[in-house]
Amino acid sequence: MPRRRSPSSSSSTAPRNRTPQPVRVRRRTFGDFVKAFLAFVALLALLVGVPFALAVTAGWPFPETFEPMEWLKQDISVGTFLSILTFVVWLAWAQFTACVLVEMKAALSGVGVPGRVPGAGPSQLLARQLVAAVLLVGATAASFTPGLSQLGQSLDGNQRPTVAAAQQTPGLFAQQQEQVSGAAAALAEQASHAEAAASTGARQQGDTKFYRIQPPEGRHHDSLWEISERHLGDGRRYKEIFELNKDRTQPDGSKLSEASLIRPGWIMEMPGDARGGELVEMPDEAPELSPEVRQQIRDYDRTGDHAQGGGGGAAEVSVPEQRPAPAPAPDEAGGQEHAAPARETSTFGLPEALLTAPLLAAGLLGALGHRRRQALWQSAFAGIGGRRGMEPPTPTGDAQDVQDALLVGADPEGVRLLDRSLRGLAASLAAESRPLPTVYAAWLTKGDLHLQLAQPSGKPPAPWQLGQDETLWMLAKDDAGRYEDADTAAPFPGLVSLGTMDGSRLLLNLEAVPGIVSLSGSEADRAAVFASVAAELATNGWSDRMTITLVGFGEDLTPLAPSRLRHLDGIEALIETMEAETRQRRGALGAAGHDSVLTGRTGPAQHTRWAPHLVLLAAEPSAEDAVTLAELAADASRLGIGYLVGTGDGELPGAAWEMQITGEGKLLAPLLGLELDAQLLPAAQQRAVVELFVDADPERGPDGPGDTPPFLVDVSEQGRPAVYARLVGPYEIIGLDTPDGERSALLHEALALLLLHREGVHPRVLSSALWPRGVTDDVREALIERLRAWLGTDPDGTPRLGADATGRLTLAKSVVSDLDVLRSLYHEATQGRGVDSRAVRGRLLTDALVLVRGPLLADRPEGRYRWLGHEIVDAQLPLLVADTGLALSEFHMEKDRAEKAIEALNAALRTASSDERLWNELLRATHALGDPARLTALAADLLGRSGARGLPPRTEALLDELLPTWRDDAALAG
Repeated sequence: MPRRRSPSSSSSTAPRNRTPQPVRVRRRTFGDFVKAFLAFVALLALLVGVPFALAVTAGWPFPETFEPMEWLKQDISVGTFLSILTFVVWLAWAQFTACVLVEMKAALSGVGVPGRVPGAGPSQLLARQLVAAVLLVGATAASFTPGLSQLGQSLDGNQRPTVAAAQQTPGLFAQQQEQVSGAAAALAEQASHAEAAASTGARQQGDTKFYRIQPPEGRHHDSLWEISERHLGDGRRYKEIFELNKDRTQPDGSKLSEASLIRPGWIMEMPGDARGGELVEMPDEAPELSPEVRQQIRDYDRTGDHAQGGGGGAAEVSVPEQRPAPAPAPDEAGGQEHAAPARETSTFGLPEALLTAPLLAAGLLGALGHRRRQALWQSAFAGIGGRRGMEPPTPTGDAQDVQDALLVGADPEGVRLLDRSLRGLAASLAAESRPLPTVYAAWLTKGDLHLQLAQPSGKPPAPWQLGQDETLWMLAKDDAGRYEDADTAAPFPGLVSLGTMDGSRLLLNLEAVPGIVSLSGSEADRAAVFASVAAELATNGWSDRMTITLVGFGEDLTPLAPSRLRHLDGIEALIETMEAETRQRRGALGAAGHDSVLTGRTGPAQHTRWAPHLVLLAAEPSAEDAVTLAELAADASRLGIGYLVGTGDGELPGAAWEMQITGEGKLLAPLLGLELDAQLLPAAQQRAVVELFVDADPERGPDGPGDTPPFLVDVSEQGRPAVYARLVGPYEIIGLDTPDGERSALLHEALALLLLHREGVHPRVLSSALWPRGVTDDVREALIERLRAWLGTDPDGTPRLGADATGRLTLAKSVVSDLDVLRSLYHEATQGRGVDSRAVRGRLLTDALVLVRGPLLADRPEGRYRWLGHEIVDAQLPLLVADTGLALSEFHMEKDRAEKAIEALNAALRTASSDERLWNELLRATHALGDPARLTALAADLLGRSGARGLPPRTEALLDELLPTWRDDAALAG
């Protein structure tokens, strides 16, 4: 059961004491008076000048008589349109006048938030700024707006000028809807009123005032900033309210732990100089309140420092409850299976950071395999002689260790379940016409998935269930297995792993964070976190499209995913880019009529719009740049933009969530009660990962990927092996007795893995392939010894299963497979003896093609050989067979033996049926027969196989050349 961790008050990781410091009071300047005068003139022109001009030029908007039927019979003329336009202008003037009256009343009274004029939008914001400027020289101006410096600036987005907007979310990452756009100046100055805070300490019982947090109204949520702005005259004094109320028990039993975490119904004690009609003096003097609320205020008053002498508990964060783990089942080798992440106790020198990051490792491994397949196909279709079908470069050193760590640590099944679960949830909600909930984070606990919602969103669709409270949706691992692939957009692509806590893995949804996520710590430690986050976002399997902008990264990670990752040189370029992106997304959302990207993802254009844009700024921004970023991030969660920003001292304006990485690898969020074992990608492993991707890049050199010669065997009679395994087709072993008992299948699978990796297999890679859920060291060692005994020794006494200098398991050259022979025959025919002898080349190619009996390990048992999903042999073997068939076809066509060429091509097509090159050569060979009917039949067959996608362009061009009437024949057949 996960523990709840409460940071100690004496811990070094606790947040700094942010006691407000006195600041110099700003005096009114000549510019203030000029601004007030100009605002007064503008108001006068808009309120008096506009109606006067309309009355003189166009008349009053109301007709002298009310005859609707007569109006409908009149002809529509230019005058009609002018009358309608005049009426619309009168309506706009009336709406603006109402906005001015509402804002003036709120400004002069100093009570409450100004009321909202329906449909006003920018008009009310303009009225607010003008009225604020007029009152700038008066005593009430300070309580009216926190950012008069914004007068005349763009009103893009029409966002509320608030710093913190909170809503109710029990549990992890409770409501933190931080809005900072209207408070940029306040954040830059870092000013507060210490004098007022000191005076509250000397208050008397009779002077106590309280405020009750109001429930949300539409999209607006009450916040300490706005409460301070309304009742203390300055939103920056919210810290005084926080200090008076932190760690005090609220009516619902929870406690205030962070200034941005407040809930409706909570009670806030206010400083002595607070004013305004919403405040409550001692509850006995407030008859308008219900008896229950008055009693709550009395009880709350007893928890203050004046009543208890200080103290208070620390913040608590609930981690989803874990179900009891099922009893481990014995595996076929007599050991025990252990639920992930239980692994071997020894690491054999492999990087631990990747061994303990299953989702990151799975993403990297999948992306690396995809890149290597691309390289193989590009090399094949580029016609690079002698390189087609060859092995990809074999990594060495750190790159080899990292590749092995990826193979051991990867959990592709977990990624698949996570992806299907999230898409299945989105599809179920769409079927019920329900919007996607805002998800702040996800927990993976023994395969169960818990989603932490921003606010209660009703009952989740089956098979999802409510968790510990209404803001936790839970899906059991067994239920997740019921989901199939859903044709819907990835709903939460911004989820990324941060680390583990008591066996539960935390994924933070960077896209949904209401503001900036800051990360403090040493530069090297921060870089390891940033690299891990960037690598997982770039390669994860639960997202479709996204843009990840990197700034301040020492190692360029773009080779991992050039289509996703973008590297910028500095913060200046980042700010310019994000300002344009923010404007564009606001406009797009407004034009589409969506509140946020979540609603956009469930619409008809879900696959083409609303891809997230995540910004990872590893370099610490300056104070000015930090404020600019805070303004940009104020509305970021609605727009699908997330910010993770590094800082050395932990002080970052506008940070919604603050985290710290320690030198011991702990990721701390003290105010949230989190202490995670951080997921890291240190510099050495980062370089090795990039090296793997660069080596696999199909375009890194002028001739494609580098040439790595395959493992070659002696194909003469003298080279007959002691042990021969047939892998291409049904699995057979010649030269060994079949082991008795249930261990036979396990030994066969281990031998197949070793045969496909003649460069050597790390013991941990072998055991993780056979036991994906983990196994103990003694079971692994017992298997290796059993395998060594089964393979036996060569005549000179050398064991056929050995180990190299790095400890990786290797097979003796006397143990070969038909795939080794196939590669050797092709290599000998195209680059060896067959180059100088036509007869030898033909014989070698014919012998090679005879070895092909079907797909690799055609009869493998269900549930085994899952490690083949990590391999690229499924791409290598068809290419090698196709290359062999093409070479043999060319050999026969040199002597005009078209039938023999067709026979060779058809034999290759049985294994490589999707290879376009084989079909094109088959068309040429059939055309050489001089039989139009046979060529027409082949074209029809090929067209039928192509399906809705149609023929490839090169095949169409070839048919146009060989059979100009094929399109007409296809139309007649259709």
